[in-house]
Amino acid sequence: MAVDSIVSSPLGPAACEKDAKALQFIEEMTRNADSVQERVLAEILSRNGETEYLKRFKLDGSTDRETFKSKIPVIKYEDLQPEIQRIANGDRSAILSAHPISEFLTSSGTSAGERKLMPTIQEELDRRQMLYSLLMPVMNLYVPGLDKGKGLYFLFVKSETKTPGGLLARPVLTSYYKSEHFKTRPYDPYNVYTSPNEAILCPDSFQSMYAQMLCGLYERKQVLRLGAVFASGLLRAIRFLQLNWHQLTHDIRTGTLSPKITDPSVRNCVGHVLKPDPELADFIAGECSRENWDGIITKIWPNTKYLDVIVTGAMAQYIPTLDYYSGGLPLACTMYASSECYFGLNLNPMSKPSEVSYTIMPNMAYFEFLPHEQCSAQLSRDSPPRLVDLADVEVGKEYELVITTYAGLHRYRVGDILRVTGFHNSAPQFHFVRRKNVLLSIDSDKTDEAELQKAVDNASKLLREVNTSVVEYTSFADTKTIPGHYVIYWELLGKDSANAPSTDLLGQCCLAMENSLNSVYRQGRVADNSIGPLEIRVVKSGTFEELMDYAISRGASINQYKVPRCVNFTPIMELLDSRVVSAHFSPALPHWTPERRR
Repeated sequence: MAVDSIVSSPLGPAACEKDAKALQFIEEMTRNADSVQERVLAEILSRNGETEYLKRFKLDGSTDRETFKSKIPVIKYEDLQPEIQRIANGDRSAILSAHPISEFLTSSGTSAGERKLMPTIQEELDRRQMLYSLLMPVMNLYVPGLDKGKGLYFLFVKSETKTPGGLLARPVLTSYYKSEHFKTRPYDPYNVYTSPNEAILCPDSFQSMYAQMLCGLYERKQVLRLGAVFASGLLRAIRFLQLNWHQLTHDIRTGTLSPKITDPSVRNCVGHVLKPDPELADFIAGECSRENWDGIITKIWPNTKYLDVIVTGAMAQYIPTLDYYSGGLPLACTMYASSECYFGLNLNPMSKPSEVSYTIMPNMAYFEFLPHEQCSAQLSRDSPPRLVDLADVEVGKEYELVITTYAGLHRYRVGDILRVTGFHNSAPQFHFVRRKNVLLSIDSDKTDEAELQKAVDNASKLLREVNTSVVEYTSFADTKTIPGHYVIYWELLGKDSANAPSTDLLGQCCLAMENSLNSVYRQGRVADNSIGPLEIRVVKSGTFEELMDYAISRGASINQYKVPRCVNFTPIMELLDSRVVSAHFSPALPHWTPERRR
């Protein structure tokens, strides 16, 4: 196919013939979203019709949507736990999937406090690889010349565990990085990493980060983009550079590798890059020794065009810090995926983080959408919910995502709340709103992650006058006091040590947070006296890094780790409280007036 044949595509002109085919595939899938979905469901039901789970609901060979919706219940993880446990314990019969379960993918260690086991099958790797293969053709439409350099991506694996029945259990990214799809991927000039595979695959996170950073420093002028999975991962890399630049520049100056790097494969692969370069060492030391790290990314990697990180949902709070370290480089969110399923991609990856929308690819799984107003309703076989098909969602409305996968999840509630922003052809585009959960509650108040994020954003604006920002935060509903109250832990980044925020200013931040919370909370504070004044506890710099280290030591994945926005686990509480440098309470009542009764 000639490259020119894609020029008229709404997506734009392709950079090469391979890209043209990928863009044409996106167009074909999204033009025929509903028929693709119908085919996907029929394939899944035909293949898995004889499984123990589907036979339970007497489909009798039917593969149409109407029968499926009338007979198969909408479920949560807890509903599948008995079946998942049997598979984990070694039962190899066709329980959920006609194809053998190849491994379990573990959800984030900090999601709902429990690592869920998601069954997967071998061919799902092909499906994930297909979605990955679409990312660069889209990015090339917006950022030309990416074939002229490399990407510095901080990617990590987690050492896997085995279930009692012998199946591997590991995060989805570890599964992908250890697969032949990744390890033996064909050369693509548009997708070359500075990090050797051996460094990415090293299970020791320090050695992996050190080797990836060292290679990235040597190739500083070839780097055209920096990335990690989540924004927090890229900030952790910058923090690593702050803590280790002395040793890194020593290695560059002498052409020798730190004795802290003991993994033979890592030492061998980095050995091919190492060479004495005193001029480079002096330059990096000169930049890193400055007190002000404003724009450090573009100073060390001057040709960087954008940062490739997830900054939607809870990750949005990292945007100011990323802007500080990068000098305001564009932030690209490229794809939407989870342990359960890979969903889709961002067809406008250079859009502002607040405007990011993901286009669901209809060939990935069968997708249904539970209108948000029904999400809290009790769902049962007797009162089946009204789920909407992919092509039938309405712009502006919010839905909870429900999936049916080739690997054997049927009408499974993922827990993500999405808002429809538009369509690309007949495929809807969604803004990720939040995970469906309540973070904080003292009385009848219920504060979710989005509300808490908004309150932190509004309060942190007051810190701008002293050139300070909130680097990281979490929360805790303290019910030991009477009445109970919200506690917010803040780690601050001050760009001017001589102008730290005052006690009065931090008290005003508490009040600003309260004024940003919902009316039920404010009524509890003002009228009911059921909630005490909000408290901000400022913790030492590096506290949330320690929190991540603790989570990783307990089995969390470094790739999937997200700072919990609410904590109640005693060891974590003790760690946070031991790092508190000052505590501040709201000095007044927030604004509240009773709504007019109707």
